[in-house]
Amino acid sequence: MNPTKPFLNIVLLLLFSLVFPICISFETITQNQPLKDGQILVSYQKTFALGFFTPENSNRRYVGIWYNQIIELKTVVWVANRDNPLYDKSGVLSINGQGNPVLHTQNQSIPIWSTNVSTSASPTKNSMAKLSKEGNLLLQQDSQKVIWQSFDYPTDTMLPFMKLGLDLRTGLNRYLTSWKSKDDLGIGNYSYRIDTTGYPQLILYKGQTPLWRAGTWTGLRWSGVPKMIPNYVFNASYVSNQDEITIVYGLIDPKVFSKMVMDELGTLQLSTWHETRWVEYWSTPQETCDKYSGCGPNSYCDPYNGDKFECTCLPGLEPKSPGDWDLRDASGGCVSKQGMSTCNNGEGFVKLARVKVPDTSIARADMSLSLTYCEQQCLRNCSCMAYASANESEGGIGCLTWHGNLVDTRTYSDTGQDLYIRVDAVVLAQYAQKKGLTRKKRMLTILGVFVAVMFLLMILVVYWLVRRKKKDKRQNAYSNSVASNLPYFEDSPGRRDLDGTTRNSSSPLFDLRTIIAATDNFSVANKLGKGGFGLVYKASNVLLDNTLNPKISDFGMARIVGEDQIEANTNCVVGTYGYMSPEYAMQGLFSIKSDVYSFGVLLLEIIIGKKNSAYLHDGPSSNLIGHVWDLWREGNATNIVDLLLGETYPASEVSRCIQIGLLCVQEHAIDRPTMSTIVFMLGNDTPLPSPKQPAFILKGTYISTNRSTSEASNSVNEITISKLDGR
Repeated sequence: MNPTKPFLNIVLLLLFSLVFPICISFETITQNQPLKDGQILVSYQKTFALGFFTPENSNRRYVGIWYNQIIELKTVVWVANRDNPLYDKSGVLSINGQGNPVLHTQNQSIPIWSTNVSTSASPTKNSMAKLSKEGNLLLQQDSQKVIWQSFDYPTDTMLPFMKLGLDLRTGLNRYLTSWKSKDDLGIGNYSYRIDTTGYPQLILYKGQTPLWRAGTWTGLRWSGVPKMIPNYVFNASYVSNQDEITIVYGLIDPKVFSKMVMDELGTLQLSTWHETRWVEYWSTPQETCDKYSGCGPNSYCDPYNGDKFECTCLPGLEPKSPGDWDLRDASGGCVSKQGMSTCNNGEGFVKLARVKVPDTSIARADMSLSLTYCEQQCLRNCSCMAYASANESEGGIGCLTWHGNLVDTRTYSDTGQDLYIRVDAVVLAQYAQKKGLTRKKRMLTILGVFVAVMFLLMILVVYWLVRRKKKDKRQNAYSNSVASNLPYFEDSPGRRDLDGTTRNSSSPLFDLRTIIAATDNFSVANKLGKGGFGLVYKASNVLLDNTLNPKISDFGMARIVGEDQIEANTNCVVGTYGYMSPEYAMQGLFSIKSDVYSFGVLLLEIIIGKKNSAYLHDGPSSNLIGHVWDLWREGNATNIVDLLLGETYPASEVSRCIQIGLLCVQEHAIDRPTMSTIVFMLGNDTPLPSPKQPAFILKGTYISTNRSTSEASNSVNEITISKLDGR
């Protein structure tokens, strides 16, 4: 053995470590196992890592937590020594004699940062720090009891399952604070916290000045965050009781990386990681109306005013300084009009719809009152300026009343709460008259539309009757012509059948030339089989053209379109009632989406066990598709499943098939999925989009009281249209 070989191996290892630094990872930090610069602490499943880092274009050295699995971009979510950075790589994070994580240098034991919490006796032997899979640094004793956690001391980032808000038992207040800059991670000017004054609300501050207000929790979302709705990625929960006032964001899919950041420019941003970058889901402030009290007290901001000034006084009020409003400066707000009396003088309330309710720091809450009792309570108190529901998720139970100036109110286009403003009798009468005129105008509009629709229906009925009469005449003439030219025996049953003199099941006879043409001269390629009945041949392929491409192959349509067409626009409509797509039945447009519609009808028929054309229902929708749609909107779609299945079917799979069927029968062809997409939907568990209203929903308006309960009295017409065209 060469004695110099081990020595050379050691030299090569040292050179390799100098060129390519080795990063050592741990799962825990103890007194006997500190974390030095260059080493990292990894979480369970290695989602997060804790270690030393330096921001880009900076000489400051910090201890922080980042996403370990995002290698394209180091995303820091928590910083320990944000106001006390190191300036070299001599840092060590260890457990001291009191059982606290302490940051110090290798040459000095003076703490640069520490958790500084009280621990039990003999902490040096049983205290350890580890990183959870949610990115939470935990200080534990006896491997179970958590005595400190980084989630209680957030920096600029809120992670899923992290709480924001106040712990009323300990006084701990958790809130986000921005960095000073991208290279200085000290505490900046902006913060995002829950204000518990009056009725709790979330506010973004610059120093101590409100910059943007998320508003109150409505039971579904924060009133000032219309995009915060439950979806396939996020959900949120709010807790307000005697122990805490907090909010928690959760993730429905644990594989998704998500974070909310209060950045150094004062922007609050919620984003998710997609492939190689962070994608913004929501951020604020963005609009002029997002600015806190931008229109002053007793007014509201409407960003949908077009070219007009976005600020408007609340009902019954007028600008305090009209000259300033002319210059688009509404900071002075609005005041009551001269001579206005709103106390025991016939006053009432006017509704302002789809708004972010005013600042609730001066509001009072009674969570036991309904909206009706809330109005009565506010009306009895002359200092009550407005009221609104405090909870949208439980039938409107919960009352908010405002006693003072109404500050920071704005409107939204399609969401928000209803705010009821106190006005005097004069303004109340004006709004009532305006509302009456609006209602009258609406009724006249509805009546005009109804008359127009009825007139159009009458024209269509007359047109249909005329066309049907002409069609019957043409069919009779065509039948007589065919009967006179087919090579039947004079007394054959088939001849008498076409003449209309008798009806039986006998088949017509064809001459040899017709059969030779249909079978390509008895080609072997068209031979299907043989048996006691002789040889059986097939005609040409009705599904594929000569180049094996799909074509329009409906036996009726194939006669009115080109041989190799895959789409058509025709005035001749052929097909079976109940299975034709609306664009084909009404406009003569035929495409691959027409087959999708027919497939959707067949899928629903299979599940229900009844045919669309044979289905009669006494409810609002008289046909099968309409009835399934009504039940789907009510959340009771599985109630229509064939009773022969009993309880043996998987409800989730049947519900998914019903949803796919409704997606296939949507009214507009562009909304329907392709057949490849349908195959993917049937074979996977991915979330499905909500279907839009199907076509051919016929609403019944009259149910006869003399209708027989016996289904034997009903007859079913299964009509197949051979040709329907106009002159």
